[in-house]
Amino acid sequence: MQDDLVQKIKADPNYHKLVKARSRFGWILTAMMMVVYYGYILLIAFDKELLASRTGDGVMTWGMPIGLFVIVFTVIITGIYVRRANREYDDLTTAIAARVKA
Repeated sequence: MQDDLVQKIKADPNYHKLVKARSRFGWILTAMMMVVYYGYILLIAFDKELLASRTGDGVMTWGMPIGLFVIVFTVIITGIYVRRANREYDDLTTAIAARVKA
C-alpha cells in the first residue's frame, strides 16, 4: 500500500513541479545568504579597519550596522521563503494530495 502511494506521488507532475521550484528557490536563497554571511566574515578577517571606523561623531562603528544587516537579512529571506511556501508550495502539495487520494 505504501509503495503504491509513493509511486502515485512520484508520478504526479505537480510533485515534480514542486520539487523543482522549491529546490531552485532554496538554492538561490542559500547562495544569497552565503554571500552576505561569508562576506561579513571576510570583512572581519581582512578589513578590520573598515569595521572599526566610526560612523559619525559617536561611538558606533561600521561593524555594528553591517552585523545588524546580516541578522535582518536572514530574517527577511526566511520570511520570503515562508511566504512563497504558504502561497505556492502549499497549493501544489494540496493538489498532489487531492490527486493521490482520488
